[in-house]
Amino acid sequence: MKEQLKQILENARKELESTVDSKTIEDLRVRYLGKKGELTAILKQMGQLSAEERPVVGQLANSVRTQIEDIIKQKSERIRTEQAALKLASEKIDVTLPGKDMAVGRAHPLNAVLEEVEEIFLGMGFDIVSGPEVETDHYCFEALNMPKSHPARDTQDTFYISDNVVLRTQTSSVQIRTMEIRKPPIRIISPGRVYRSDTVDATHSPLFHQIEGLVVDKGITLGDLYGTLDLLMKKLYGKDTQIRLRPHHFPYTEPSAEVDLMCFNCGGKGCPMCKNEGYVELLGAGMVHPDVLRRCGIDPEEYSGFAFGIGLERITMGRYGINDMRLLYENDMRFLGQF
Repeated sequence: MKEQLKQILENARKELESTVDSKTIEDLRVRYLGKKGELTAILKQMGQLSAEERPVVGQLANSVRTQIEDIIKQKSERIRTEQAALKLASEKIDVTLPGKDMAVGRAHPLNAVLEEVEEIFLGMGFDIVSGPEVETDHYCFEALNMPKSHPARDTQDTFYISDNVVLRTQTSSVQIRTMEIRKPPIRIISPGRVYRSDTVDATHSPLFHQIEGLVVDKGITLGDLYGTLDLLMKKLYGKDTQIRLRPHHFPYTEPSAEVDLMCFNCGGKGCPMCKNEGYVELLGAGMVHPDVLRRCGIDPEEYSGFAFGIGLERITMGRYGINDMRLLYENDMRFLGQF
């Protein structure tokens, strides 16, 4: 039995010395020291020994167990150290190498142009106001001279939530809310999302953005409207930019006008883009209708005002030469990366 114990120790030492991974060490520990291991099998035979031999063999068995455990511990620590060294070597970083360029985000074209427009109007003394996108029929239509029977409501392609609640078709509703709670002088723009039941194509979308403007004060004229829009367009498109006003009709302004911008493609000479007219239609504007002022508690005999509504997508497309509105919504990084 003594010879068997010595042989177990010798075999364990040789096998553990040649081991190169932690899993094999664990397998050998179970094989030699486990409940069904070789050392345990020897100890189960001690009952066959005489009283004088048992202490001697028991002492030797404990010594063999201790030595095998020490070998296992030393070998495990050595493997962990070697593995850590290999990992450090494989993950070594040369701190003198140049870093990788980080991709830097940019403002979306719509946001970039909107921020520029806001800065221009803030510089002219305007406030920026906002209002609800889910709006009542009163603020979206009736307060703007469009009762339920008005034919202009048929052209709005409105999304109705109920008979009296809609998704706003224009941010003019914010102008009404502002005039109800503020006293003149009033100078505001109200940018925001608006909704119309349009088919998606290169120039239409059921969701788009408007920037409505409103000025109410004593002595406001159509000349003030022209000067404000002329300055805005020159800031956006350059000092040589020209605009023109054409007579038009809107229920909430009188007189009303369509504002055209000199074609940025041909410089006013005429081309297919502007249908050889030299100008492209840009926005609607006019003097605030006296009835609209009166409904908001403002005396039209004392005050006058002008209002306008600009499509943010339209001026963004003109600013960057974009020919399809859908590009602004598709989030294609190949497109957005150009800006």
